[in-house]
Amino acid sequence: MSLSPANLATRSAASELKPLSIADAGAAPVIAAIDVGSNSLHMVVVRINPHIPSFTIISREKATVRLGEFCSQTGALTPVAMERARTALERFCRIAESFQVQDIVAVATSAVREAPNGLEFLKRIERELGLRVELISGQEEARRIYLGVLSAMEFHNRLHAVVDIGGGSTELILGNGQEPEFLRSIKVGAVRLTQAFLHHDPPTAGELQALRQHIRGMLEAPIEQMRRMVESSPQAGSLALVGTSGTVECLAQLDARRRLGDPPTRLHGYRFSLEALRGYIKELRSLTVAERQKLPGLGERRGEIILAGAVILEEVMTLLGVEQIQFCERALREGLIVDWMISQGLIEDRLRYHSSVRRRSVLKLAEKYQVEIPYAERVAEFALSLFDQTRGILHGWGSRERALLWAAAMLHNCGHFISHAAHHKHSYYLIRHGELLGFNEEEVEVIANLARYHRKSPPKKKHENFQRLTNERDRQVVLELSPLLRIACALDRRRLQAIQAVHCRFQLLGEGPRRMELILDPKHPNDDCALELWSLNEKKKVFEQQFKLQVIPKLSTQIQPSADPFEVAV
Repeated sequence: MSLSPANLATRSAASELKPLSIADAGAAPVIAAIDVGSNSLHMVVVRINPHIPSFTIISREKATVRLGEFCSQTGALTPVAMERARTALERFCRIAESFQVQDIVAVATSAVREAPNGLEFLKRIERELGLRVELISGQEEARRIYLGVLSAMEFHNRLHAVVDIGGGSTELILGNGQEPEFLRSIKVGAVRLTQAFLHHDPPTAGELQALRQHIRGMLEAPIEQMRRMVESSPQAGSLALVGTSGTVECLAQLDARRRLGDPPTRLHGYRFSLEALRGYIKELRSLTVAERQKLPGLGERRGEIILAGAVILEEVMTLLGVEQIQFCERALREGLIVDWMISQGLIEDRLRYHSSVRRRSVLKLAEKYQVEIPYAERVAEFALSLFDQTRGILHGWGSRERALLWAAAMLHNCGHFISHAAHHKHSYYLIRHGELLGFNEEEVEVIANLARYHRKSPPKKKHENFQRLTNERDRQVVLELSPLLRIACALDRRRLQAIQAVHCRFQLLGEGPRRMELILDPKHPNDDCALELWSLNEKKKVFEQQFKLQVIPKLSTQIQPSADPFEVAV
């Protein structure tokens, strides 16, 4: 049975876990998803029904910890905020354990992303709680928010803008229910701007003016880009705006209480106007924090930051030229869950395109930097063939690392866009800052390092880029897989597809030296492939040093394609 976004509306789970077996499916697995935000930490616990497929939210948890209240001198996460977050995450883990969850999928966003001690904090959480938290980019955060929204709303193929106002950043998205046409994360958030601009209680006119000018300056360019995309779209009708997360929810609740007396049982789908929003801002700016906190629906912590969040929303609506916003109760944490379901092949049809988001994102970046795609695909094919043939013999990596090697192979030459000289170093920079979707920050760092080491020096501890691999496992991935990429590059030295296939034969036991024969099948029987063999003899040195064996390249005596090109010959 296929699943459309609307079918998910009463249900909710998240990243890359083991595939569901038939036994797992029968057991209706329970998954938890955690969003470590700049203002609040959120968790949903869901039960997945893989047969429909759908998910049911069985628990929601929230803790306001203000990770985004950085140290004013260093910009680092403060010890007090980190301890609050640790306590909340420990409680979340206990709750998840009580539901006997199969796994917990957790991501960290703006505050941890920007803080110089953010990775150190995540290491501490993993060490003390056994909880691994992924650090994701702003664009990846926006993509998963979009998934969360699509799990609760039907766009009917009409363009919608989505705004998610967080504590440290605001995500802007444009899409019609299919491929997102625009994803952007801007460093304007309710906690960040309250801390930076609103120092008096209530704020002065000058503070509010400076706040508004800063917000507009940050939002003008991306929203102008969105407007041009909308204007050039063949779809008729005005742009619809959807808002998610705490700021929009609190403003929707305030509006519902004023207009209806009692807010609806469920705010999802509730609409309020720009005119009403401007009235609330006028009221909020005249109140002290203590007075705001007494307003129904705001509470102690939201009352401190609601004014900055409301001004962000007003500027978004004004610049977009929309008069109304609709609240959606689904956001990042539900998007994590949908992303997990897609990765398991549980959701098809309208959301099917997300399953290949990694591949499309890599190809898009390759095209942007004018990579020769056919050549890159041949290098990637050789790299994966070597990976498969050496797996279990020279390394023990799995599907995650295989995907990272493929991405690095496709992008290893993108640095030529800047310069041929030291292009491997340029490739590192372009990949690292290329906003690849579908990968977390650690995975992007691995891809960039693999590409960096496809030539010249092997990885060294003194290299700054290698030091950025804070996980020992990821450093080992780069040490063991970058030599495979070097060999793969040598196999198409002339870029003529001279080598048709490569087969590995190992001699690892006995009294003689450890050795691996690389049997090359030439495309043309009379081609001596001299340049490829020369290049292999140059490139094999790092491979030999890493795996402590001798590599012997040779041409096959006859061309006989293997029935399985990835079959290991031992």
